[in-house]
Amino acid sequence: MEDSKKDKSGWGSYSKETCIAFISLVLIVLHVFLGYLFVVDPFYQNLPLLIALVVGGIPLVFDLLLNLVRLEFSSDLLAGISIVTSVWLEQYLAGTLVVLMLSGGQALELYAVRRASFLLEALANRMPNIAHRKTDKLIDVPLDQVEVDDSLVIYPHEICPVDGEVIEGHGIMDESYLTGEPFLIDKIPGSLVLSGSINGDRALTIKASKKAEDSRYAKIMKVMLVSEQRKPRLRRLGDELGAFYTPLALVFAIIAWAASGDPIRFLAVLVIATPCPLLIAIPVAIIGAVSLSAKSGIIIKNPAVLEQIAKCSAIIFDKTGTLTYGKPTLTDVMSFHSFSDNQILSLAASLEHYSKHPLSNAIIDKAKKENIATKEPSQISEKPGEGLSGLVDHHHIFITSRSSLLKKGRQDVVAQLPPEGGLECILMVDDKLAAHFRFHDTPRKDSRSFISHLNPMHHFEKVMIVSGDREQEVKYLAEQIGISEIYAGKTPEEKVDIVEEETKKHPTIYLGDGINDAPALAAATVGIAFGQNSEITTEAADAVILDNSLAKVDEILHIGRRMRRIALQSAVGGISLSLIGMLIAALGYLPPVMGAVLQEIIDVFAVLNALRVAFPRDKLTDF
Repeated sequence: MEDSKKDKSGWGSYSKETCIAFISLVLIVLHVFLGYLFVVDPFYQNLPLLIALVVGGIPLVFDLLLNLVRLEFSSDLLAGISIVTSVWLEQYLAGTLVVLMLSGGQALELYAVRRASFLLEALANRMPNIAHRKTDKLIDVPLDQVEVDDSLVIYPHEICPVDGEVIEGHGIMDESYLTGEPFLIDKIPGSLVLSGSINGDRALTIKASKKAEDSRYAKIMKVMLVSEQRKPRLRRLGDELGAFYTPLALVFAIIAWAASGDPIRFLAVLVIATPCPLLIAIPVAIIGAVSLSAKSGIIIKNPAVLEQIAKCSAIIFDKTGTLTYGKPTLTDVMSFHSFSDNQILSLAASLEHYSKHPLSNAIIDKAKKENIATKEPSQISEKPGEGLSGLVDHHHIFITSRSSLLKKGRQDVVAQLPPEGGLECILMVDDKLAAHFRFHDTPRKDSRSFISHLNPMHHFEKVMIVSGDREQEVKYLAEQIGISEIYAGKTPEEKVDIVEEETKKHPTIYLGDGINDAPALAAATVGIAFGQNSEITTEAADAVILDNSLAKVDEILHIGRRMRRIALQSAVGGISLSLIGMLIAALGYLPPVMGAVLQEIIDVFAVLNALRVAFPRDKLTDF
């Protein structure tokens, strides 16, 4: 369908199909006006219809002939045969109504697609065009001129133009338009802000972390282009249904003609058989689902996954950042040489305040939770790969790893440690072994409930973890959340092998968030990237969940299943009504003109039903 010019109302106001539909409707009205209000010569009465068939029918039939040359036997073929047959039988009104039905259906598809995506249009229309850059003075600059690390001021009640980090000010932001969560989020220096969120009643200064074109808001808007350019698998399912339905309708029409000896019945059957519900309802449902997903913070890069996801029976998880928060917590402390746990935590936390190591926060948080006081350290040193050292309360403190101690020749210390496994670090005080710390990545609060509902609610037969982490750490998580099948210590290549092997058995979903997950995401039937940790990961995925929440994973499962159900309901329901109409037409009780009118009514109901995809009445999660 050509739609080189579209207006914001959703109608392709200058598209070929819209113009043909409008001209056909006007000429049909003129034909009725001449025939019933004035007694005119039949030639002049039919002249508007002949003009419509020439102006509208010839281009449509020509396009269908091109498809036949390319051996593309679409369901539109029935409409083309109906137009040609109506001219041959001098049933000009019936033929013009078919032209109106075919072109009007295509124009309706354009409108319905735009209507289903109205939420994304609303997002686009509310995005600011300028940003307030703060240098020596405050100046307004076009949004596309904002660079990374620019300081920007967001005025009260203004929309945040780019993703960034607060560097000055204290306030709140409303992110509900993006996340769907009705919460006001506190913002202080260091807080991250999302483009498209609404500032509260205090000005904030942020440092841009991304350009406008790379920010979250822009990513949501790209859904429009992707969804319109890609032809999803479910649409091909519609073509497959049409390939079966088209010869069936032709055979039915020929039998009706042969049995009655009346060629008008052949035309009447073809007119009512034109399967517009098949050609319109499915893409409308898909675009509605893409729109609904975008509103929920889920970017559908490949709309075909919305049909495929409902068929998947195996789901494969990476561990860190998906089923866990990616923030280790201190779970076990083993002390040595008469050091008390409180003394150990005080010394370690005092030094860890000055570390950038990912395990440092876990020790600090544990000390805070136990209300253990810390002291000011001195002579702090943190050499990459060696560990953290410093003086605390006149003691030399050294926090390091098992491998580092072995490199230093301290096998005597390593021999006293418990067996290796999971995340760990060792505390040395005055060159003596003082403590062994063991950490675990905290499972998400909803991980267990999410995993337990996958089989009864979504019929997943297999749930797996495939991770590059150590086996003991993966086993610990699996036991916490209720997964029995795990693969640990796997390289990206090994992950791909596992995913490919599972995909041969049944359709799979892979959920990951790191660069090493990108190959596995591409290998699975449906690859879902969790969060925005890596551009490579999001490029490899079919869908990207912008909020790190398992509830969003459940939402995409429900959206896909619901979309498939409504799309097939609309298409099959429309075809079923057409089959009933074909039987009535074959028996001679439905003339071609009335058949065309009835088919148009069926089209409208099919499209209206498909539009329900974008407006769910029920909650999209069930755990």
